[in-house]
Parts: sequence; C-alpha cells; structure tokens
Amino acid sequence: MREFTSPPLASAPPVGGLADVVFDHALDDPTRVALGRKDDAGRWRDVTRAEFRDEVLGLAKGLLAQGVRFGDRVAIMSRTRYEWTLFDFALWTVGAQVVPIYPTASAEQVFWTLYDAQVSAVLVEHEDHAMTMATVIDRLPSLSRMWQLDRDPVAEITASGTHIDDEVVHRHRRAVTPDAVATIIYTSGTTGRPKGCVISHANFMFEADTMVGRWEPVFHSKRGDEAKTLLFLPLAHVFGRMVQIAAIRGGVMLGHQPQLNAAALLPDLQAFRPTFILAVPYIFEKVFNAARRKAEKDGKTGPFDKAVECAVRYADAQEAKAFGTGPGPSASLRVQHSVFDKLVYSKVRDAMGGKVRHAMSGGSGMDRRLGLFFAGAGVTIYEGYGLTESTAAAAANPPEQTRYGTVGRAVPGTTVHIADDGEVWLYGPNVFQGYLNDPKATDATLHDGWLATGDLGALDEDGYLTITGRKKEILVTSGGKSVSPQQLEERVRDHPLVAQCIVVGNDRPYVAALVTLDSEAVEHWLTMRGKPPLKPAQLVHDPDLETEVRRAVVAANTLVSQAESIRTFRILAYQFTEEHGLLTPSLKLKRKAIEEAYAEEVEALYRG
Repeated sequence: MREFTSPPLASAPPVGGLADVVFDHALDDPTRVALGRKDDAGRWRDVTRAEFRDEVLGLAKGLLAQGVRFGDRVAIMSRTRYEWTLFDFALWTVGAQVVPIYPTASAEQVFWTLYDAQVSAVLVEHEDHAMTMATVIDRLPSLSRMWQLDRDPVAEITASGTHIDDEVVHRHRRAVTPDAVATIIYTSGTTGRPKGCVISHANFMFEADTMVGRWEPVFHSKRGDEAKTLLFLPLAHVFGRMVQIAAIRGGVMLGHQPQLNAAALLPDLQAFRPTFILAVPYIFEKVFNAARRKAEKDGKTGPFDKAVECAVRYADAQEAKAFGTGPGPSASLRVQHSVFDKLVYSKVRDAMGGKVRHAMSGGSGMDRRLGLFFAGAGVTIYEGYGLTESTAAAAANPPEQTRYGTVGRAVPGTTVHIADDGEVWLYGPNVFQGYLNDPKATDATLHDGWLATGDLGALDEDGYLTITGRKKEILVTSGGKSVSPQQLEERVRDHPLVAQCIVVGNDRPYVAALVTLDSEAVEHWLTMRGKPPLKPAQLVHDPDLETEVRRAVVAANTLVSQAESIRTFRILAYQFTEEHGLLTPSLKLKRKAIEEAYAEEVEALYRG
C-alpha cells in the first residue's frame, strides 16, 4: 500500500481560537475540576473551570496593561508547570502568539529564537534563565519586557490590569480567527539552525479534537471514572503542547510535573494517580528496567523473566485475535497470566500510580516486544508518529486494533502517502503553515499542502505505518551499501545497560558503533555481581561489560544482512548530552556533532 486516508471526525472550526473553550467550559459547568495544581506544601489542589477562567481573564487584563498587544510574540522559557498553561491561554485570549523555548537552550539558541521571531516580551522560570537573557538582550531591540516565574509575576501582572474592563479582553478574544497564528515552535534540529514552525489555532483545534474524539475512551482507567493525566513532557515540544490543549478542550483533569527523573516523577504519579499518561519510549523503558532491576535485587530474576515472556505471548495472542488471525490466549496462558498479574504486573502498574491502563507514546520508535510486555501487563500503549510540522500526531494506533511495532494508521482526517523513494508524506488540517521567515525551506517541505517529512517508512496492507529511518541519516559505506542506522541503534539500546548507540560508517569500509552506558543500570549490574564501583574510564575496559554490550550488538545484527551489520564498537565513558550539544531537546542524536566530538574514537574503529 502506498497511501492511506482516514475519514475525518472533527471539522475545521469556522470561528474562534484556542482560548474560547476556557470561557465556554466555565459557563457550562463552572464547578467541574479542570486542573490539579501543587501548593507550596507539595499537596495537589483542585482548580475548577471557573477558577481557571478567572485566572486566565485576570492575567489577560494584566498582559494588556503591561503592553502586550494583539499579534505580539511572547516567549516562554520554562519547564512544564501550571503557570505555562495559564500564560498560554491568557496570551491566546488577547490574540498574542506564544514562542516556546526549551529551558536547557544555550544563549545562542535563545538569541536566534528571540531574534528570528522578533519577540517583544519573555517569561523565564528562574535566575539562571534571566542571566542567559542578559547575555543576549543587547542584540534584541524588539525585546522590551521580561518576567520571572519564581518571583510570582502572575500576581503582579494581574494586579496591574484590574482597571481594565472584561469586555476589552473579550473583544481581543473574539477577534482571533482559526487561521491566526497560535504559536511558533522552533524545531530542535539535528543539523543546522532551528526553524520556526508556524502553527495556527485551527491546526491545534483540529489535532486536539481529533485525538479526543478518537481516543477519549482510553483516557479512563475504567468506564465512568474521571479522566486525569499528569503532563511531564516538555511544553516547549509540540507533543506536550498538544496534550495540554487536548486536556483542556476534552475535559481531562490536567496536572504538571517539571522533572523527568524517576525520583521526582514516581511520587507524583503515586499522588496524582492519572488514569492515562502520554510519554516517550524512554519513560516506559525506565519503568521496565527499574522493575527488572528490583526483581534481580530480590533474587527473583527467573520469575520476572517468565512473567515478561508470559505477558508478551498473551498480548501477541490478543493482537492476533483482534486482527482475525488467531483465537486469542489459550486457557493455560490465561491462568498463567492471572498468576503473574498478582505477582508482577500489578507492581508495574503501581509504579505508574496504580490507575493507568492506557498510554500513548511518541517522539521516537518503541520496540515491539516492549509494547507487547506492557499490554500483557495491563497497560496498553498506543504508539503514534508525528512532527512539529504536523502539530504532533499524524498517525497512531487505534484502540480496538493495536499493531505493536508500528506507529498505527493515519489519524482521522489525514492522509499518509509513501513517495517513490520511501519518504513519508502527510496531508491534512494539522499540517503547519510553513517556516517563519524561510520561504525556501517552506517550499522544500510543503508541496501543494503535502508535508514531506524527511522520514522513511512503509504502509502494510491494513494501512499501518512503520518508520524505518531518516532520509538524511542513511549511511553509504565505501563499498556502496546503503544502511539505515535507526533499527540497529534501537535494538542495541534494548539492552538494559545501554543508554545510547550511534551507528557510523558513511564512506567507510564497514558499519561500526559508539555506545554509552546507563549509569544507574551499570551500578546495579556491578553490585549484583559483587564487583567494586568503577570509574567511567575503567568501565569502558571491563571485559564482562564489553561482553554484555557485544550481546546487544549481536542481537541487533540479526535484523540486517552481513554487509549492513555492526562489525565493531567502542564503549564511551560518558553519555551524549544536550548540554554538550550532542542531543536535541527531544533527545535525538545530533549525528554530525557526535562524530566531530568523538572523531578520534571513530577513527580508532577503523584502524588495523
């Protein structure tokens, strides 16, 4: 199959903008809880629709009083937190355009974003961000105002606008049209300077309403309960932004968690108890690996591995039944699964708060076996695919027929097309308006409304999409063999000790790899084997560790021909980080930067 179209559920809105729903919902059901917010003591407090509407209205008045005007661009540089959502909707209420900036962005990245977008005001989270702004502000003549979240600007801004009549705000809100610009999100970019993706109110409304309309049943832990989700994805990323908007529009109670590390995230999952979550594969890998480490520490590795195998076989049989190719789990498998549910799977679900039965995953590919395990453990993960340019998801697995290892079918109202060279093209109301100030890049990406994604993929006979790599990342060895590195890298990363893997080999005689280690997993591995703690420089020469990584490489090589296989590898002492310019904020590898930073290590792979 070369093209698949899914019929629409949501129509393009004829009038209005994203902020309207805040006021409409407050009028319809003012006492219904809209958001959860942690107080200074760390307790979760309910925020009703009426309370959120009043906060948005008050802040919108203050923003007008402080000089923000219709069409102005205002940047937000912060982690994911309640105030970001509040500012988003207040700014959209007055017709402003929001420009998100990753909280880890460098000074030069901050400068380019603010300069290219001609931002007039910026909201930062703390003093470090303010200091970053101070280093570039003299080159930004358009920037006239800055607020700092840890100094409680909400109260100050709101107080400044108390003299403004409500109707002034509503006149601004009613002037917003669906095709007006809602946000300009700068792509993190694995190469080159980031480009500003211009996304309209209509883009987000269509995307959010489609996701809610098609997937709303899986937002609940059980039929009739209150849908709740804890947002820990960065709001500077289109995925997190779409989740925020869909939750507000779809009546899903929304909480925020600014830290992705397990020490901060897991307690909030326990306290907030979401009914479903949206995450990247990395989060699910962490949950699985943590569960396995605990089993190993408790001396229960054997039973845990049997439970994993049972879950995978159980979900695989359920998948076959859903597609009419099998009878479903056998009676003996159902009994075995029931036993493991009490002993193992319930503990995995408890780690995510206890009520999660469904999740959505995007940002990068998820291993089929990992998806099957979670499904068998009682948490169905619906993997999807999209870009900033497609306002997040353009394809996702449908609830009733999930095909693990794929990113699903075109979301309702969109079309997925596979070009002659294997590139994925997308068409639909979620496709962005173009790149800000860059008509050349826009013309190279948009073709009569079709978005050329740069990703390579294939559609099966049922319209399910599998992403196989990036056009620009195809390696060509000196022998002329073309190699897509993605599947090799993902399979090496399946090993619990491996954090990252980058495959190299362009214009080289064979394919090789650089591998980094998961420090937490390695620490556990050393302890369980009675080995003393090792410094990073010692780890790379440990023969037992090298054997473990070699197993991961051998497993990856089973996916490809001998000519495409990884011939040799090198373990690195430290992980690739965003701070060192080796990862994008969405954790994608910056291949050129990594190969330049580790040029000596790459050369060593081809000596002798």
